[in-house]
Amino acid sequence: MPNLKKYFVTGLLILVPLGITVWVLNLIVSTMDQTLRLLPPSVRSEFPFSIPGTGVILTLAIVLGVGVLAHNFIGRRLVLWWEALLRRIPVVSSIYTSVKQVSDTLFSPSGQAFRKAVLVEFPRDGAWSVAFVVGDPGAALKRPLGGDLQTVYVPTAPNPTSGYILILPIEQIIDLDISVDDALKFVVSMGVVTPNGKNTTAASPALSAAESPN
Repeated sequence: MPNLKKYFVTGLLILVPLGITVWVLNLIVSTMDQTLRLLPPSVRSEFPFSIPGTGVILTLAIVLGVGVLAHNFIGRRLVLWWEALLRRIPVVSSIYTSVKQVSDTLFSPSGQAFRKAVLVEFPRDGAWSVAFVVGDPGAALKRPLGGDLQTVYVPTAPNPTSGYILILPIEQIIDLDISVDDALKFVVSMGVVTPNGKNTTAASPALSAAESPN
């Protein structure tokens, strides 16, 4: 019986992460496949819905096509015309402008958001949290505070999409010599995966259970 329990636990430790990974990938692919429904019925009938991932390919092709188009003169003029039109619509204007500002900050190669991982004292003195540099808080926020300030984002674990925005003096921010990807792995794993790429545990639980003599 002890061996059966050990084998059962080992099987769970191997299959549960694999199953969750497959489920997440299937969710992403099936969700992106729904983009085919945006096409006209006459065009939609040409796509093989039975093949998973068709929507992924179509989405990537559309994104790349728009990017290529926006890099030539005619494409840039169309983008400017489209943005000017959206800014004339009252409700749409506020939503589009806000989303565009965020996306330009996050994805623009010249932007500074999430380009550096740092340490800050949060939520109290003596307790340190991994954070990401967002950028300059702007004159309106710096004026009443004074000094050289920086905006940082402190993510929550294991969901880094929620967190806290802090405006801190630069001297209270410690630069980390690790990549943003490594810092995100540290947050998502709740500190289990260390920034140097090594696991804080001595060995994989599944392997440890399998190698245990009893």
